[in-house]
Order: sequence, then C-alpha cells, then structure tokens
Amino acid sequence: MTDTPTYDVAVIGYGPTGATAANLLGAMGLKVLVVERDSDIYSRARAISTDEEVLRIWQRVGLADRLGADMLAGSPVAFVDADGEAFVEVTPVSHGSGHPPQQFIYQPALEGVLRAGVERFPDVEVLLEHECLRLLQNESGVELMLADLREDVFRRVRASYVIAADGGSSPIRGQLGIGYEGTTYAERWVVIDTTVLEEWPGHDRLRFHCDPARPTVDCPTPLGHHRWEFPVRDDEDEKDLVTDAAIWRVLNNQGITDTQVEILRAVVYSHHVRFADRWRIGRIFLAGDAAHAMPPWIGQGMSAGVRDVANLCWKLGAVLSGSLPDSILDTYQAERMPHVREVTDRAVKVGRLITERRPTLAVMRNRLFRIAMRVPGFPEWLRDHRWIPDAFYPRGLLATRGAVKAAAVGWMIPQPWVLGADGDRERLDDVLGACWTLLHLGPAESWAGWRAAGVPTVRLAPAGTVPAADTVVDLDGTLIRWMRTKGATVLALRPDGVVYAAAGTGTSLAPPPPGMSVRPLTSTPR
Repeated sequence: MTDTPTYDVAVIGYGPTGATAANLLGAMGLKVLVVERDSDIYSRARAISTDEEVLRIWQRVGLADRLGADMLAGSPVAFVDADGEAFVEVTPVSHGSGHPPQQFIYQPALEGVLRAGVERFPDVEVLLEHECLRLLQNESGVELMLADLREDVFRRVRASYVIAADGGSSPIRGQLGIGYEGTTYAERWVVIDTTVLEEWPGHDRLRFHCDPARPTVDCPTPLGHHRWEFPVRDDEDEKDLVTDAAIWRVLNNQGITDTQVEILRAVVYSHHVRFADRWRIGRIFLAGDAAHAMPPWIGQGMSAGVRDVANLCWKLGAVLSGSLPDSILDTYQAERMPHVREVTDRAVKVGRLITERRPTLAVMRNRLFRIAMRVPGFPEWLRDHRWIPDAFYPRGLLATRGAVKAAAVGWMIPQPWVLGADGDRERLDDVLGACWTLLHLGPAESWAGWRAAGVPTVRLAPAGTVPAADTVVDLDGTLIRWMRTKGATVLALRPDGVVYAAAGTGTSLAPPPPGMSVRPLTSTPR
C-alpha cells in the first residue's frame, strides 16, 4: 500500500462546516481531501442566518466580503401576538468583531461561494459522489475506504487526521459507536421557501408570530427569497400541509398573496437537541451537526459548526507542523461544548416563548413582557441573555497561574479597524494574520519565552500615532478600551483571536504552551 494517496486531513461532508474546514486547512498549505456523497450543493435553504463572529472566521480565508455581498443585515427581531402587535423587540448588537451582528443568508448561494473559495488551493482535492464506507486508524494515521457512487469503484486513502462533518445522521459517528443523546421534539414543522415577486411592508424583518392557534416564523432571506415556518397540529395531515392550497391558506393569513411571492418548495422537518458523547476518537473528530444539533430559533445551527472547525483546524495545523503537541487537540471539545450548550439552551427558551399554545398563558406572557420591556435595563438583559452569547472559553488551551486566570484570558478580542505599517485602513485580523501574536500597549518588554518561540510582537497604538512595522493604530480605540477594561497591557493571542495569556502593569505574562515553536504558514489569499 506504499502508493496509497496520503493527506494531512480528510474532511467528510461538504456542507458549510466541511467547506469552511477545507478553506481553513487549504489556507495553511495542508494537503486535504474532501469526501461528499452528493453530486452538487443541496438546493434547499436550511440555515437562514449567521453572525459577526462567523463572518470573522470566513474573513480569515478571504471570503467575508464576498459572502457578505449576498447577505441581508438583520433588523430588530419582533415577537408579535395574534393580532400582529409586538410585545418584544430585540435588536442584536455588535460584539466588536468588525462585521454586522446578524446577517440573513441564502444557504445554497453561501455554499457556492465557500466551494469556489476551496478551488483556490491546489492541495485540496474534492471527491463528489463518494462515500466513506470504513475508517481504520492506528498511531500513524487513518485509512479510509471510499466508494465512488458513480462507477461502483473502491479506493483506499490515508490521512493523518479526519474531520467528520457529515451531518446529524453522521455515518462516521455511527461507525465509531459514539452516542448521540438528547431529544427530538414530537412536534413537526412545515418550512415554506418562496421567491419574492413584489416587496411588502416588513418583508425585510424577522417576526415570530406567537399566536397559540398557529405559531409562525416569518423570516427574510436575501437574493429575493422569503421563508415561513409553522408547526403541524395533532389533527393535521403533514402531506396535506405541503400542498399549494394549504400553503396559500397560511400565507394568505399572513396577508401574503400570489402577486407577492412564488412558492419554491415546502417540506416538513423535526427539531432536535442532541450532543455527541465524544467529539474525538483518536485521530477522528466530529464537527457541526455530527457533534450537536439544536433548534433553529436563534439561527445558530450552521454557525455552531463553523465555530467548531475554526477552533479545530488551527490546532490541527499546529500539530501537523510540529509547533504544538497532539495533546492540544483534546481541548477542542472542552472549549466548544460549553458555548454550544449555552447557545442550545437559549434557542430552546426562545422556542418556548414562541410556541406557547395555551391561550390564557399566551395573554399573560404578552402582558408581562410589554410591562417588562418598559423597565430600564430589561430589554438589554433580554438581548444579552436570550440571543447569541459572546465568544468566550472558560477552559481549554489557556494560560493560568495557579487557580487564577487573567480577566482577558479565554475571550475573543474585538476586531477594530486599524492602520497597518503601510498606512492602509484594514481590519486587525488581516494585519496580524492567523498566527500567534503578542499584542501590547507599550513599551515592549523582553517576554523571553515568547520571543524564543518566534512569536511576533506588535504594539497597539492610539489614533494619531504613525504606524510602523511593529505598530498598528487602533483608529477608534475599541481594542485599547477593551484591554484597559480587562486590566491588560499585553495579550498573547492564539491564531483564532482568543487570548491565551494576558498581563497588566506589575504582573508578568505567562509563558507559551509547553513545547511550542512557531512556524510560518501559507498566507491567506486576498
């Protein structure tokens, strides 16, 4: 088997999670194989929104602006009663990642851009209409038995690591015998996708119609599309509900006619809350829906998968380059799981708010929220505790001194617009690159362990400062203020923008991770 093709990483599944992984790994110059059983992009739009942190991840591979061109920036989110009157409005606010806080997407178009991005990397090979039948791993790598579904031909390949991003029914998870525990809701939902023919007032706003008789989600999607979702009642026939006549009854009740939209499709699906027991078995990792599933209420299912591979891929690159030990890969699930659980919990609670079927309780809900929304601070509390949580890792590949961790450690830093060495206005991540960096407010100190590991040092200076090779200028002071709030004068940043270590005046910076040596990676294409 000496002629068996060998790759650094094999990615199973070519949806948004797998395609993002292929871009991230390809940008590092790694040799990657992507295996996908379908012949083309799935035509039905499933995910409907994403957020600024995910766009920041796509920014690392030079695709954020292109993807953003096909998105629709989010407006206030309204929860309305049976008469269409709002009792809650939530406006997502920026967490400082340099992109709009919420964006509506049309998934087939998004996947097309991600796949086109993969084509930039000559060392990434994509096998469509192929299925991974079997995985065998040992200390040196993983052997994959692949079936060509077009020609009934089999082939063996090897990879140092495998990412299984093959969906909620993940065959790879099944082969590994990993449990997938949780709940599938008994209530099934109809999803209606349409093409917009004529816009109407409010066509670009997300509204949750919290009507006990027929809870309905009314969601804008870009590129001339719009979506509605509603649950199937016990006395209704699913097959009847996806007929044109039944769909028009629902849309007409929303005030929508055939002069405004054309029906593309209607399908029925279930909501799940599930978590895989383990996300790593040796050299094989689960990501996206293969590792977890959540209800769609805050639009984070796809985004969670993108966050997974953003966490995992830079670590795989570090291990494959020899700059960090394989043991850091154990921090993948430890870091991602708390955030996934928190997002899932928030999605479930929002779903309960929307789908209350008892009329008396629905009336009480509406009144209580209308009163509460007038209480100073409550709208902000509701937004911050029921929508997307900040990017923060309470544990993982992070520096601590005894039981004490600096306030900035574990947080993803804000991304301001800065002036780089050439004087151009750029986003910070584009200037620093996806690499370990010491970012400080000055003056520079020795930080001997970090310098010995080859980590670059960059000064963050206030507006009015002349940029230089080792200095970037924070144009509006966003990151400088954030560092001061955290009591930090220097940050040791991981390649994903998360603070590994921090120190302030009178405190010393923790050393690099044991065994760390920094080696350059292929630069991100622009």
